[in-house]
Amino acid sequence: MPLTEEDLSRIESLGFSREEFSVSDGDILRLRNVKGKCYFLDERNACRIYEHHPEGCRLYPAVFDGEDVVVDRLCPVWEDVKVSEVAKRRLLSLIKRVHGDKINNPQHHRMACSSRIGKGHGY
Repeated sequence: MPLTEEDLSRIESLGFSREEFSVSDGDILRLRNVKGKCYFLDERNACRIYEHHPEGCRLYPAVFDGEDVVVDRLCPVWEDVKVSEVAKRRLLSLIKRVHGDKINNPQHHRMACSSRIGKGHGY
């Protein structure tokens, strides 16, 4: 899951260091994964920082597949989820803020709030 500067600051304010919970992925920082899961998921798969979790996590299971915002089929209830126009705009805005004009680069397509990109929760 890519992290905005706001995400990083919010999580750091909880006492975590960015080296602890994030990894560099070229130009951006992403949430660290441990054994294929988000660093902040506990043994019951509950988010330990839910009240402060990253913006991309808030938009999940909305994902960008390189052409459009869709529901991530890796989500267990994907068939029951509809992505609103507001969620689509918010996700595309988030991607643009994190990646800038690189979203038009094929290497950066399929950036979405899902475990498709990277390992575990990705974006």
